[in-house]
Amino acid sequence: MAAERRARRLLSTSSFWLCCLLLLERRASGAAAARSGSPPQSPGSSIRTFTPFYFLVEPVDTLSIRGSSGILNCSAYSEPSPKIEWKKDGTFLNLVSDDRRQLLPDGSLFISNVVHSKHNKPDEGYYQCVATVESLGTIVSRTAKLTVAGLPRFSSQPEPSSVYVGNSAILNCEVNADLVPFVRWEHNRQPLLLDDRLNKLPSGTLVISNATEGDGGLYRCIVESGGPPKYSDEVELKVLPDPDVTSNLVFLKQPSSLVRVIGQSAVLPCVASGLPTPTIRWMKNEEALDTESSERLVLLAGGSLEISDVTEDDAGTYFCIADNGNETIEAQAELTVQAQPEFLKQPTNIYAHESMDIVFECEVTGKPTPTVKWVKNGDMVIPSDYFKIVKEHNLQVLGLVKSDEGFYQCIAENDVGNAQAGAQLIILEHDVAIPTLPPTSLTSATTDHLAPATTGPLPSAPRDVVASLVSTRFIKLTWRTPASDPHGDNVTYSVFYTKEGIARERVENTSRPGEMQVTIQNLMPATVYIFRVMAQNKHGSGESSAPLRVETQPEVQLPGPAPNIRAYATSPTSITVTWETPLSGNGEIQNYKLYYMEKGTDKEQDVDVSSHSHTINGLKKYTEYSFRVVAYNKHGPGVSTQDVAVRTFSDVPSAAPQNLSLEVRNSKSIVIHWQPPPLATQNGQITGYKVRYRKASRKSDVTETLVTGTQLSQLIEGLDRGTEYNFRVAALTINGTGPATDWLSAETFESDLDETRVPEVPSSLHVRPLVTSIVVSWTPPENQNIVVRGYAIGYGIGSPHAQTIKVDYKQRYYTIENLDPSSHYVITLKAFNNVGEGIPLYESAVTRPHTDTSEVDLFVINAPYTPVPDPTPMMPPVGVQASILSHDTIRITWADNSLPKHQKITDSRYYTVRWKTNIPANTKYKNANATTLSYLVTGLKPNTLYEFSVMVTKGRRSSTWSMTAHGTTFELVPTSPPKDVTVVSKEGKPRTIIVNWQPPSEANGKITGYIIYYSTDVNAEIHDWVIEPVVGNRLTHQIQELTLDTPYYFKIQARNSKGMGPMSEAVQFRTPKADSSDKMANDQASGSAGKGSRLPDLGSDYKPPMSGSNSPHGSPTSPLDSNMLLVIIVSVGVITIVVVVIIAVFCTRRTTSHQKKKRAACKSVNGSHKYKGNSKDVKPPDLWIHHERLELKPIDKSPDPNPIMTDTPIPRNSQDITPVDNSMDSNIHQRRNSYRGHESEDSMSTLAGRRGMRPKMMMPFDSQPPQQSVRNTPSTDTMPASSSQTCCTDHQDPEGATSSSYLASSQEEDSGQSLPTAHVRPSHPLKSFAVPAIPPPGPPTYDPALPSTPLLSQQALNHHIHSVKTASIGTLGRSRPPMPVVVPSAPEVQETTRMLEDSESSYEPDELTKEMAHLEGLMKDLNAITTA
Repeated sequence: MAAERRARRLLSTSSFWLCCLLLLERRASGAAAARSGSPPQSPGSSIRTFTPFYFLVEPVDTLSIRGSSGILNCSAYSEPSPKIEWKKDGTFLNLVSDDRRQLLPDGSLFISNVVHSKHNKPDEGYYQCVATVESLGTIVSRTAKLTVAGLPRFSSQPEPSSVYVGNSAILNCEVNADLVPFVRWEHNRQPLLLDDRLNKLPSGTLVISNATEGDGGLYRCIVESGGPPKYSDEVELKVLPDPDVTSNLVFLKQPSSLVRVIGQSAVLPCVASGLPTPTIRWMKNEEALDTESSERLVLLAGGSLEISDVTEDDAGTYFCIADNGNETIEAQAELTVQAQPEFLKQPTNIYAHESMDIVFECEVTGKPTPTVKWVKNGDMVIPSDYFKIVKEHNLQVLGLVKSDEGFYQCIAENDVGNAQAGAQLIILEHDVAIPTLPPTSLTSATTDHLAPATTGPLPSAPRDVVASLVSTRFIKLTWRTPASDPHGDNVTYSVFYTKEGIARERVENTSRPGEMQVTIQNLMPATVYIFRVMAQNKHGSGESSAPLRVETQPEVQLPGPAPNIRAYATSPTSITVTWETPLSGNGEIQNYKLYYMEKGTDKEQDVDVSSHSHTINGLKKYTEYSFRVVAYNKHGPGVSTQDVAVRTFSDVPSAAPQNLSLEVRNSKSIVIHWQPPPLATQNGQITGYKVRYRKASRKSDVTETLVTGTQLSQLIEGLDRGTEYNFRVAALTINGTGPATDWLSAETFESDLDETRVPEVPSSLHVRPLVTSIVVSWTPPENQNIVVRGYAIGYGIGSPHAQTIKVDYKQRYYTIENLDPSSHYVITLKAFNNVGEGIPLYESAVTRPHTDTSEVDLFVINAPYTPVPDPTPMMPPVGVQASILSHDTIRITWADNSLPKHQKITDSRYYTVRWKTNIPANTKYKNANATTLSYLVTGLKPNTLYEFSVMVTKGRRSSTWSMTAHGTTFELVPTSPPKDVTVVSKEGKPRTIIVNWQPPSEANGKITGYIIYYSTDVNAEIHDWVIEPVVGNRLTHQIQELTLDTPYYFKIQARNSKGMGPMSEAVQFRTPKADSSDKMANDQASGSAGKGSRLPDLGSDYKPPMSGSNSPHGSPTSPLDSNMLLVIIVSVGVITIVVVVIIAVFCTRRTTSHQKKKRAACKSVNGSHKYKGNSKDVKPPDLWIHHERLELKPIDKSPDPNPIMTDTPIPRNSQDITPVDNSMDSNIHQRRNSYRGHESEDSMSTLAGRRGMRPKMMMPFDSQPPQQSVRNTPSTDTMPASSSQTCCTDHQDPEGATSSSYLASSQEEDSGQSLPTAHVRPSHPLKSFAVPAIPPPGPPTYDPALPSTPLLSQQALNHHIHSVKTASIGTLGRSRPPMPVVVPSAPEVQETTRMLEDSESSYEPDELTKEMAHLEGLMKDLNAITTA
């Protein structure tokens, strides 16, 4: 038994060692196979292993010097060795024919001689290393930036200064940021050694703290960047002894906000000066910093703070506090810490079979939040139905095919840098089992449980494959076992399916052997799918079943909207959205999809969320976003929620103001103009602007001005004459100050130039025509003492007024583009300033024909023109888009394929944007240049379609115009009223009128209606007018039930979708009279009815015309015929003869005493009578005409003198002459002078009667014999003839020459002359020249008992009522100088009537003699006045 046990033990031991030897042999053979490059063999098939392929060294950002050598390191590991190539700005470099750049053996790129100039920068850019292994794949490295240090230039230089012992001083030496490492200082031409007291800031500035006498001397800074050293100005620093007096505490250098990357160092400068010497301490977020015990915080010379190895915790606000015991000052700065992208989870290698679904996982972090893109074998992966980005950064590949095999890389990038991580995908044959357990990157539906295949029979195709259940998003398939294996207990199945028409196939495996059904999920509703089933046994996969075509059902049973969705901003770049579970879930909610979109765009983004809240990062600052949530269940997406909008927090502007320009006003002031930063970079409401300026010679002395509100200009005064100044502007929000513009220079005038007159003509003008353009050059005016603010260039075919372009006063040439070939253009040039434009200078030119090939794009003014061959054109911009911002503004954006992928412009190229509208058809293009990939086009017309195109120019190379983009500006309220407003009466309906009009010339949109306002008072408030709305675009409207014979005023206002436009001017219309044809005729004759007429400017005192019946005189339609007029004339003549005879009888019977009384009466200057029964009621004014009381009144003149009025000047009834009160006089004259059309055919009597005017009296004395007109007053006495002779000879009756004077005045009216007349207000019936009377209340009647003789003809004088005119008065053929005349007012009608009655009943011959004596005295006084 013991021997047997020993034998068994020996046998088992030998078996153990035999197994060990076999295992070692297998491992050795496998390792040898791996080294030889062939995969190890497994029973029945081969399995390829993952090949190590990665970068050992990747390129990093490099700073190089012009003319020196540079190297970008790169090394990759693989078996076999990979092939290394390099890309620059996304394009492969051809290193074979490049004599400056060569590939080193390890794969690094070596540049032997870095080339860099202002216009040629071939080496600066973004580089990427590409490693390729044939039949394996390609990987790319991170992107590295090569920066070439520019030429040494000093943006500020040291200036002479002084410092007290123990105090601090700074010497500026600011250079380009890339040259700061090459800056050093010299003291008295010796290198300056830096220590605890002497420190150089990152900007190059030298700080000297605790100054000693040894610090005095000469200082200069030197830039040594490979070439000859660049020296700054050498300045002296004086060290002064302590004066034992105090001085104000000031900052010599204040900290400024910094952005640093984790691991870098940050220096916050802070230097203060004052007496006593101040001490510096620092605080962060209101907590004191301990710089003595900290290893990372160091206090440098002068008080600056250095933070080494920056971490995220170092971010915050830092306060520098200077204190010298007497006072304390502080300054603050923000430190922002950023982090490069870093992988939290990298992609892993994956084995898979065709038709499977896989997911590459990738999680990254960084600040700002990195963006992730995927690359397969060096090419970008474009998301599609089968390549999807899930869970923000993961890549999902559905339905694998053989071509999907290769290397996949996850590339993360932010503003700080970029990083990459990769993994390999190997697709095995279906008969090869996946060698390990299913990795987490394989979906459960595609897990393959095949055991190692053995040799044997394969199963046949499954039978009777049918779709037993078809829904909207899933299909259940069933089948029977293959005929070769009826039991099928050890058979598994794979279902392959694809969309109809798609070659990529996906697979779903059964969960356990023998199962003959499977459910395919995540399908699309109403979509046709092709299915086939394949069986597998232990020997491998068998035959495939015949394809089965199935169409899914339409969508049903979906979740409802998620309730209580809320969104709120958490930072300037992030928003958090929360919601709750839908009330009508229709099944278990699987996940949610959160959609969000920036307001004003149509690009919606989405993210998958499994919880009830999510935070969206990386949003734009101060931008409004809309959010909605869709719940998913097993059937698919449900009903979306309503959009909720929220705006991110504001922040400081991220861009500087635009279009900064300077205008030199005079020798002491400059106006600075700017435009706000681009809207997308304002990051909030702009609250103001900070303007900083300095002398160009003293760049450290900066003055700051704060401009509040939205003001876009600032006048800087108090400047020095003939001095150059630098200006820059930064925008402000409530969060702080944004970046400033570049410094812009302008020089004040040496002396104040003259701007009280326009500039003189330019001294020369030259034109050079090309095919479609003309080059214009000129020289300024010879007189340089007049301000020139610019030049206006006008041009056009045959006339220079078609187009006008204004250019800056510094410009001396301009190219007029987009002209027609073989056309004759006239060009004018004018200099202008704020006063106006000067004298133009003209030239003409004929553009060349199309066949002329001598046109060149490159020209030099005042140089001989040399034809230059056309360079190779550039590619035009692509993706031109027009974004409408307002009614007059459109933003144009585009992309440039000749730029790197990040679309950053690093060269001197510029873009030209042109635009036009097709209405009218011959509209010219307008152009503008831009140096960015967008341009803001302003000054457009509302509701107008514009087309835009862009071209790029780089040096002499230009592209063709891009494809056009179109945009229609938003509508605006109408800016002009409806035009051609007319009002007419409707035929047969006098109470109905029709208003017609035309649309406004500037509708600014589709007219949706009109509003008609009408009123009887043109001066009424607009809310008191009656309103008639008109819907639509009708251009006519009826208004009914108006009052007859009433003036109406009409205004019309147009409206569109944006609001109401301005009102039209008031149009007057008087409704017709419907009583009789006579009234209609009279109204039409006076212009009171008919077509509506536009009102002139009537003034605020205008009153509508008073209605009244017209006098029968002075109108051609008067019913009084010529026979009646003849009878009246004869009657008046007879009465006049009788009066003359009676006066002659009285004159012959006068005695000597009577003659004496007459003389005494004639010499009296004032005669008055008391009337019986009227002394209390009537107080007639003095009838004598005195020199100091003379007044001239203007006479109205009708456009067409009435022949009846001229021939028959005597009024026919008492209504013709009507006194009026003084209050109406001015109004009547004003109305008649400003609006004479209504009385063009009225006589004087008609106007006086109808409008209540006071009659006007004209006193012309001509050379013709007098015809004495005496009132018919009853008397029984006769006078001697001698008395009559004396009376008639010595005293000219002013009424004597009535007929002849009217004849003369009629002739004067025909010749267009104006004869001034005097208004005489009579007081006594015998002492006045005419007695006016007021018409009685009843109808007008003819009263022969009260004759009157008006002594004027109607003439119109277009002068103000108060202007003084002169009346030309003459006697007996002798002309007299003009004399102003003042006339008293007339008494009331009742008083005048009673006067006449009293005079008829009580006057005796003696009293009549006295009256005649008074009359004679009156005329003598009048002769004396006119003779003087």
